[in-house]
Amino acid sequence: MSTPLVILLAVGVGLVWGVHAWLMSRRLSSARRDPLTGLWTREAFTRRARRLLRSPHAVVALADVDKFKQVNDVHGHAAGDALLAATAARLAHAVGRAGVAGRLGGDEFAAVLIDPDHTAADRFAVLARVLARPVDTAPDVHTTVSLGWVRRADHPTEDLSGLLRRADEAMYAAKRGPARVRRAALGRLLATVAGRRAGRRGAA
Repeated sequence: MSTPLVILLAVGVGLVWGVHAWLMSRRLSSARRDPLTGLWTREAFTRRARRLLRSPHAVVALADVDKFKQVNDVHGHAAGDALLAATAARLAHAVGRAGVAGRLGGDEFAAVLIDPDHTAADRFAVLARVLARPVDTAPDVHTTVSLGWVRRADHPTEDLSGLLRRADEAMYAAKRGPARVRRAALGRLLATVAGRRAGRRGAA
């Protein structure tokens, strides 16, 4: 077999395997994305979030749509899905490419972003107002989104699970306040799991 033919065959095989690898990568990436919102699923979010938490400037946030069950009951599941998709898109835009946002399940979302300028409080206050805007495809739906957040530097010994629990407690407290945003306290965790879940199901 001549050298040029061997080279052509090698290039062809390389192209085939390259396309195959690209397709497999796309399929794997799609499997890690939530089909409704396009955000990372819990497992994929966790992997990326843990890498970001190596930075002392990392901030962990948890968001939960208020009165989501009532939205589904009154306006239908199509309106609920539209609300979830819009919430996810707005959250992802606010986090940006330097951070990561994921859907943990139902109407619960999580995010990790890097905040070297310590502007997270202002950013989340703006985000809460943005998340409360009506959705174009469901203009009759009016609700809010509660946000809880915590700085990595405030609890340097805790892992992602611990920081999410603190953000979860702050989010539960935010549901009872007009601002809908609450930073996690520096002390020990106070809210019980039952209390937090009850707060999410309530009218707040």
